[in-house]
Amino acid sequence: MTKTLAVLGSTGSIGVQALEVAELMGFEVVALTANSRVDIIEEQIRKFSPRIAAVADEKAASELKIKVADTSTKVLSGARGVEECARCGADTVLNSIVGIAGLAPTLAAIECGSNIALANKETLVAGGKIVMNAAEEKGVAILPVDSEHSAIFQSLQGCRGKNQIKRLILTASGGPFFGKSRDYLETVTLEQALKHPNWSMGAKITIDSATMMNKGLELIEAAWLFGMKAADIDIVVHRQSIVHSLVEYVDNSVIAQLGLPDMRIPIQYALTYPDRFVSPVSQLDLAKAATLTFEKPDYETFACINHCRRAFEEGGLYPAAVNAANEKANELFRNGKIRFLDIPKAVEAAFDCVKSVSHHTLEDVFETDKLVRKETERLFV
Repeated sequence: MTKTLAVLGSTGSIGVQALEVAELMGFEVVALTANSRVDIIEEQIRKFSPRIAAVADEKAASELKIKVADTSTKVLSGARGVEECARCGADTVLNSIVGIAGLAPTLAAIECGSNIALANKETLVAGGKIVMNAAEEKGVAILPVDSEHSAIFQSLQGCRGKNQIKRLILTASGGPFFGKSRDYLETVTLEQALKHPNWSMGAKITIDSATMMNKGLELIEAAWLFGMKAADIDIVVHRQSIVHSLVEYVDNSVIAQLGLPDMRIPIQYALTYPDRFVSPVSQLDLAKAATLTFEKPDYETFACINHCRRAFEEGGLYPAAVNAANEKANELFRNGKIRFLDIPKAVEAAFDCVKSVSHHTLEDVFETDKLVRKETERLFV
């Protein structure tokens, strides 16, 4: 169980909730990082007194140094500063950085022998083989924080071997546009796309939910985490977000994890595994929940899921490529430069940017990321 904790991305939704759990459980917070939110991380520094903190934005880091000069916390800056925080030697490093920016810090934490509480999908999407090999070599545990992967992880407790598993079933809320046609999606606005029905998340992840790209990323992440083929991972739309995911065994028995849509449950389980403790989350009342529905996704309208499945199956640098295209297209949509349906088009176009390879390095992943981002902007802006 965790005693010392580092939170990467502490000012985002997951990071803030992770610190709530840390306070409740009495963990010592030894490192914090943020992208640019000086106001929030300053409050966190004053509350938790970490040994070190880092802000990726250089200008914001300089501002934070001045603001917390009266504290004992050492303030670092830039990507290197974030990686140094990841190397702080905490029992657990919770990574909730958004995007591929979370990959290098994950590897840095693994190198130092810290267990990883992973809330950064892109770590395994872009660098799956590299990360899993590094974790195995160092004897480091990667514990899922995403609600879907935590649900699968919890539903696998007691499983005696992978040969007992028939398939994994990821649940999806369907986002704000479930049931809508492609014609409808042609004209949707950023404001509409940011209205998630069940979860409070950052803008990038909320748009990923609207395109259902998040479910494609989660499929790749689940394949790496649990050693499964993409063909053995299914997706079902569950609008109520009560059943967080399921495991079907070879005898056709299905075990699921249920709970109210509150991220503090999977966060706490990742930090206290294998033990469970009282949490601040309200108790699930099934009678009040009343109806739980399950429907098949519209793979034609929400094509990003299939693009991710194909990328994992083809392997190599294709997952890194589709992730890069999505990150760039998501950003361009949020900045009003492209339309909503340009996002899946950009993800599909990423396949033409790279070639099939049998072996790749971390440097290859980052070079692919840069190449695809540049090409995505060239093609769609």
